[in-house]
Amino acid sequence: MKKFFNDYMNDKIKLDKWQKLGVFAFILLVSGFFGWVYEFVFYFLNSGMKVWYMRGGDFLPWINIYAIGAFLILFFCSKFKKKPWLVFLLSVLITGLLEFFSGLVIDKVVGARYWDYNTEIWNWGNINGYICLRSVLFFGLSSFILMYVFNPVAYFLSTKINKKVLIVLSILIIAIIFADEFYNLIITKVFGLRNAIEVYKTYGIKYM
Repeated sequence: MKKFFNDYMNDKIKLDKWQKLGVFAFILLVSGFFGWVYEFVFYFLNSGMKVWYMRGGDFLPWINIYAIGAFLILFFCSKFKKKPWLVFLLSVLITGLLEFFSGLVIDKVVGARYWDYNTEIWNWGNINGYICLRSVLFFGLSSFILMYVFNPVAYFLSTKINKKVLIVLSILIIAIIFADEFYNLIITKVFGLRNAIEVYKTYGIKYM
């Protein structure tokens, strides 16, 4: 495994198109789930450790903006992975811009606030509730896990798993996540159906 990691760091691992699809599926799944876990735990702390809140807008425990942020970090920072300090700084910048402009556009265009740091603990450096120092520092630190743990593991699995199994698993993971997103973002609005949040609330699950 040590040799594999060294090869990863030196860009010696060459993947075919199906192995790249496997890496994509793994990062898509793990990064979105990682963000869900982080928010699930944080909002429990934010409530004074009294209430667990569901987060995200899907049926799955998965949050799309974390997956988007992960792919942006990998796209812009992979060539600098031998310089962790630069990966950290670029990740803070990339995720900060993503969070700020996503929050701003959703607020002004959609008329919704999916997060508002004005109402949360540890909101140092808060800018209009869209971004704060705690969030971007966490994203910067998380980029290390992404770049030096999640991505190498994704590469390793994609090269070790049987090709047919890898293809089926990758397509299945991507299809399930995209179907969940498509239903909650588009189908519910077009046909007036209940989205994941509305469904879960009928079972007494709290959202924030």
